[in-house]
Amino acid sequence: MVKVKICGITNAADARLAVEAGADALGFIFVENTPRFVTPEQAAPIIRRLPPFVTPVGVFWDHPSGHVKAVAEACGLRALQFHGDETPEAVAGYDLPVIKTIKLPPASTIEGLPEYRVGWLAQVARYRGIAAAVLLDTAARWSEGEAREPIEWGLARMLALGRAHLRLHLILSGGLTPDNVARAVAVVRPYAVDVNSGVEAAPGKKDPDKVRRFIAEARSVR
Repeated sequence: MVKVKICGITNAADARLAVEAGADALGFIFVENTPRFVTPEQAAPIIRRLPPFVTPVGVFWDHPSGHVKAVAEACGLRALQFHGDETPEAVAGYDLPVIKTIKLPPASTIEGLPEYRVGWLAQVARYRGIAAAVLLDTAARWSEGEAREPIEWGLARMLALGRAHLRLHLILSGGLTPDNVARAVAVVRPYAVDVNSGVEAAPGKKDPDKVRRFIAEARSVR
């Protein structure tokens, strides 16, 4: 069964909502000047109250390793997600599982960018043996609340089919909502799905109905 990460958690009420709805992981964004930024002081009390089998994931963007390690220790993070231009060397050497984001154009533009048909697979392969998973997201900056266009799921499926060779789990993100996540899971068959703005009432505030529907729809695919 596909696992679900609810990202962009900024408060205890939303964390509790996601946990009660069945989320496997919660994402805390430690990227300054972004809509859902939280400090370690804000995140740590929320993380301390999580159940033992819900994974807190810290999201970073080209931060120095010393900063990442300090935040991880202060908050009790159990996985690290790198969303910037970090090289394989930059994400190696951490004691926690690493998720590396690979950014793709939205589906409507992919036909005009044939280099992505092959080139992005080479990007993924660079992190083999270093990252535990890759997360496929859109190249657009994080949403301020507007809808985001999904990535090309056919490309994502190529990676899902080759994950045994690459030894990487695939996490699908980018433009997912309660209305399209079941179809995305059926096409791609990812290890996990990740959602942020697609289940919000406003930037940084989750919509209870959307969170519950998203998780139920993702898990409905057999």
